[in-house]
Amino acid sequence: MRGLLHACSVALGCLKKSLSQRPWKPRLSMGGVGSSVGMGTRRGEGRACGGQARRSVALLWLTVAAGLSSAWGSGGRGQQRWPVPYRRFEFRPKPDPYCQAQYTFCPTGSPIPVMKDNDVLEVFRLQTPVWEFKYGDLLGHLNIMHDAIGFRNVVTGKNYTMEWYELFQLGNCTFPHLRPEMNAPFWCNQGAACFFEGIDDIHWKENGTLVLIATISGKIFNQMANWVKQDNETGIYYETWTVQSSPGKQSTTWFESYDCSKFVLRTYKKLAELGANFKNIQTNYTRIFLYSGEPTYVGNETSIFGPAGNKSLATAIKSFYYPFRPHLSAKEFVLSLLKIFDAVLIHRQFYLFYNFEYWFLPMKYPFIKITYEEIPLPNKQNTSF
Repeated sequence: MRGLLHACSVALGCLKKSLSQRPWKPRLSMGGVGSSVGMGTRRGEGRACGGQARRSVALLWLTVAAGLSSAWGSGGRGQQRWPVPYRRFEFRPKPDPYCQAQYTFCPTGSPIPVMKDNDVLEVFRLQTPVWEFKYGDLLGHLNIMHDAIGFRNVVTGKNYTMEWYELFQLGNCTFPHLRPEMNAPFWCNQGAACFFEGIDDIHWKENGTLVLIATISGKIFNQMANWVKQDNETGIYYETWTVQSSPGKQSTTWFESYDCSKFVLRTYKKLAELGANFKNIQTNYTRIFLYSGEPTYVGNETSIFGPAGNKSLATAIKSFYYPFRPHLSAKEFVLSLLKIFDAVLIHRQFYLFYNFEYWFLPMKYPFIKITYEEIPLPNKQNTSF
C-alpha cells in the first residue's frame, strides 16, 4: 500500500507539472495500423506528463481507495455466456481524427520480415515496469509491468521486438470523452501490434526481464507472422479490466482483459501449436481486476443514447464517466477523485464498456486489485491459458 501511495504521489507531481505547461498534440502516425501490423518502437510512450496522467492517477487512486474502503467495511440477455467473448472484427477501421496520441504509435518500425525456412530464431521473454524510462523500477515494485516478445535470428544476427499496446494511451482506452456536441460517450480505444528491428537491451534488462524461452525455425516464425497480421486486423480494441466475481480460484470470470500481456500469451500459444518447445521458466503477468456480482447488460449506444433511448440510463452512464474526464484543473481533479470513490466504493456502481456495449457492474469487496500472477509457458500438449 505504501508503494502504491508513493506511485500516486509521483503521478500527482507529474500532473502538477503538466498543469503549468501548454498542452500539445503530436500528429498520430498511422503507418501500418490500417492494413497490417503497426511498426516502430514506443520507448517514449507515456514519457511526459499530460492529460493521460490524470486518468492514470485516477486508476491508481481507485486501487488505493479500494484498500482503504475494505478496511472500513468489509442479467444479461437470456442465457448469458461467461466470460463474455471478446468481439472480433472483419477489418480495422481508421481512427477518428478527434483521437490524438500524445506519443506517436509505433513510430520507427518495419514490416515483419520473411525468414528462410531453415533459419534458427531465439525467442525472448521481454518484460519491464510500465514507465520504466521515466520512473525506473518504481512501478516494478508494484508489479505493474509491460510485456513484449523478442526474436534473434541466429543466422543473420538481427534482433526484433514485437509488442501490442494502445494507439492513444491507456486513459483513452479505459475511459471515454464526453463531448458536448454528442449525446453518447466518445471512445478513442484501439490497440495494435507493433514490430520493429532491434532489442533495447538496457530498457528490458535494467529493471525487467530479457530471457531466452524457446528456439524456433524460420518456417514457424513465418507462420506466426501470418497469424499476427490476422490477429491484429480482427482484434482492434484494448480492454484494461478483468472482471471477476471474487479473488478466489473458483470465482466466475465475467469479462477478460485484452492488453499487452494477453497478446504475448496468445503468441506463445500459437508458437506452441506450430511446434515450438518452451523452456520450464516461471512467467508472471500484471492483471487489473474489478470484482462485482453478476453484470447486467444495459444496452448499446443506439438503445441508450439514440432518439428513442433511455434518457435516465444515459444520464447515469455519463455521470459515472464524468469524473474520469481528462484536462482537469487541480481542484477539479481532487473533486473527481472523491466522486469516483463515492460511486465505485460507497454506492458500488461501475459501468463497463465492452464489445461496444454497456454493462452495469454491482461492485463488491475488494472492488479493484492489481495482481502479478504466474501463468506457465505453454507446451505442445497444453496450449490453453
